[in-house]
Amino acid sequence: MTDPHHGPVRPTAEARTALRPAALDDVTFERDSLFGQWQHRNATRTLPHCVKQLAASGALDNLRLVTGEKSGEFRNVWFADSDVHKTLEAAAWHLAGNPGDAKLAAFLESTAELLAKAQGDDGYLNSYYAAVEPDRRWQELHRSHELYVAGHLFQAAVAAARAGVGSELLAVARRFADLLVETFGADDGPDGLDGHPEVETALVELYRVTGHRPYLDLARRMIDLRGRGLLDDERFGPAYLQDRVPVREADEVAGHAVRQLYLLAGVVDVAVETHDDELLAAAGRLWDDAFGSKTYITGAYGSRNQDEAFGDPYELPADRAYAATCAAIASVQWNWRMLLATGESRYADELERALYNAVAVATFLDGKHFFRSSPLHVRTGHDGSDEDAPAQRLPWYSCACCPPNLARLIASLHGYTTTTDHDGVQVHLYTAGTIHTEVDGTAVEITTRTDYPWHGHVELTVTASAPVTLSLRVPGWCTSTRVRVNGAPVDAVPRNGYLRLRRDWSAGATVVLELDMPVRVVRPHPRIDAVRGCVALTRGPLVYCVEQADLPADVMLEDVRIEPTSPATTGLLGSPQGPDRARHGRTTANRQALHRRCHRDQLHSDHIRRRSVLPVGNRTPGPMRVWVPTTTA
Repeated sequence: MTDPHHGPVRPTAEARTALRPAALDDVTFERDSLFGQWQHRNATRTLPHCVKQLAASGALDNLRLVTGEKSGEFRNVWFADSDVHKTLEAAAWHLAGNPGDAKLAAFLESTAELLAKAQGDDGYLNSYYAAVEPDRRWQELHRSHELYVAGHLFQAAVAAARAGVGSELLAVARRFADLLVETFGADDGPDGLDGHPEVETALVELYRVTGHRPYLDLARRMIDLRGRGLLDDERFGPAYLQDRVPVREADEVAGHAVRQLYLLAGVVDVAVETHDDELLAAAGRLWDDAFGSKTYITGAYGSRNQDEAFGDPYELPADRAYAATCAAIASVQWNWRMLLATGESRYADELERALYNAVAVATFLDGKHFFRSSPLHVRTGHDGSDEDAPAQRLPWYSCACCPPNLARLIASLHGYTTTTDHDGVQVHLYTAGTIHTEVDGTAVEITTRTDYPWHGHVELTVTASAPVTLSLRVPGWCTSTRVRVNGAPVDAVPRNGYLRLRRDWSAGATVVLELDMPVRVVRPHPRIDAVRGCVALTRGPLVYCVEQADLPADVMLEDVRIEPTSPATTGLLGSPQGPDRARHGRTTANRQALHRRCHRDQLHSDHIRRRSVLPVGNRTPGPMRVWVPTTTA
């Protein structure tokens, strides 16, 4: 087997992880599968749109100000270089499997050349601080995003290196990374700490590509510097900047949600590469806090618009949710790393929930309009003219962090579905496609046919050159499963979230997994005051909403009620979204599940008609809500 293209996360051979991610080349989505459709839309619509917007917004011209190719004023936010870097990363992941895309290849090569020209002799690269405030370089790290921007450059370079394209990009990134090591790497030197974490996980991945240990050491130093009060924000304070308490001592997620989650992705990366059990335990402790009392049913984060931050425990207002798209993307990245580190299915459950709900809703069907935040309730009469609280998806934003972030995640999505260990293959996300991989020299081929997440029927044809274990995730929302091998029922019980089937697959075999998907009525934890007396409707991994567009003209959304004792039918639901929390092991006598199933999975409303209840997703602008009051409230 030739050396394959690897994905966004590839721990070294020395890393202490339970699972290893399958390479990008190992996983292929069928074109008409949901993931295949997402990637096709991303490649043909979203990525070209992002490239055009980089030109229109001034993000590319800002770099030309530095090279002298353009004159005029700096445009856009001061960290707009990161939008360029994220788009480059997305292009590289796409080109790994589609090297014939000449337009995107030309964009990547020309932009890499532009970055090389804009780079200073010492390796520094940041268009704002080079062109506008050169005397302020490294002087305002609490707000400058200099290291954040550098991190996205490093991740773009990692993608290019693993895709085998844009060789100049890796050289540019290394020159800048070497400058960071020289400037901030010494224990007795200046403290390099960015108010927006992200560079930490990027430095680890750059270490994984290059083998250059100082990059990993710098990432660890940056993590250990947090919580010493080195940063302050005049408006929101050190918690907003992830500098309130040392990571190893922290017991609750707090502050800006995206920054917290990016930081925790880096924490896991450093922990597994340095065998730091204390650091990994801290990540697990913070995960328990985030998912125990601060996560929306859609897998979204950020209950406070003002500072885009986590709130208090159970502070989860539906209408005032910030629910940042970038936070959902960061959740996918963090949960994937936790899954690799531990092998525990609960992390795959939460990755799936965020992906199918908070991430999926952010992109419109045309691939060119996006949500930056996705609240769970838009009221009748809502003023959506402000881009920070829009009533509809927009083609771009003044802070355009989300569109290129979505592009890079979807372009690399096949790197988040499948893993291996010494014993076999683990399938975490189900979609129609093929897996070709190896387990200790044993070739394994899996072809999957399924309409998941719309249906729970998953059919896998498996062939392997020697006995291996096939592990199939049973999602936490699923309480009943059936499995057959070559048509014969198999008495297999899920263990730790997975059905494990070990056998000789050399003759090939067909495995059919049936995941029951009844409509579920989910109640919030009684401490979530904002939605007390309401229920949400879910099916499989998907959360639904009621929308004004599908109600009779004389019925207002705010007047809809659900009768929780009448029979429910799946015909009421148009398409699905997000799991409840009834099966998570952290539920105790004193701490109820954050979102739990009703005793009766039933619903009814005189005002809800067929197709009135749809996934939180691609609909017309207007009022909508996930949490609906009941007639008994």
